[in-house]
Amino acid sequence: MKASLKGRYTNDKSTAAATLAFNAGDVKLRASMTDATVVNGPSLNGLTLSVDKPGVAEKPLKLTYIHSRGDNRTIVDGTLVFDPANKVSAVYTLGTRNCKLKYSYVHGGATTFEPCYDLGKNAWDFAISKRVYDDVFKATYQTLSRDLALEWSRNSKFNGTFKPKTARQIRDAQGY
Repeated sequence: MKASLKGRYTNDKSTAAATLAFNAGDVKLRASMTDATVVNGPSLNGLTLSVDKPGVAEKPLKLTYIHSRGDNRTIVDGTLVFDPANKVSAVYTLGTRNCKLKYSYVHGGATTFEPCYDLGKNAWDFAISKRVYDDVFKATYQTLSRDLALEWSRNSKFNGTFKPKTARQIRDAQGY
């Protein structure tokens, strides 16, 4: 059994999180909670339950259940990892049509391609990112809104963290 407790304090916000994980045979069970679970009395806000089962079609499967009472949402998230470079994930919000299917391919350990299909919106989204040392360059395109976004993020121990982002709507020749 493993347990961890993490805390973070910044000028504008402080947070805490706790995780408890243990093995039950070949299944790994994990429960996580944030400070939102206990701040205003016990609640299910910030509570995450997950199950990792190696051996579903000989591939690792991770299922996560998240309930947020304030938003009145329950989310089920599943990820099937075929190999270190290929994985498929699905996220479903119970009681809605909000379901997203995503495939992720990592090429050479530094470039990631991620097509995503949103069943609720009947639309595709695409993302590509490239890691160069401490920097990550990412481009996303949402077909429904025709939004193209570019971002550059840096998470350096020496130079700090920043993330500039720009977005633009793509229009065709008729201006639509």
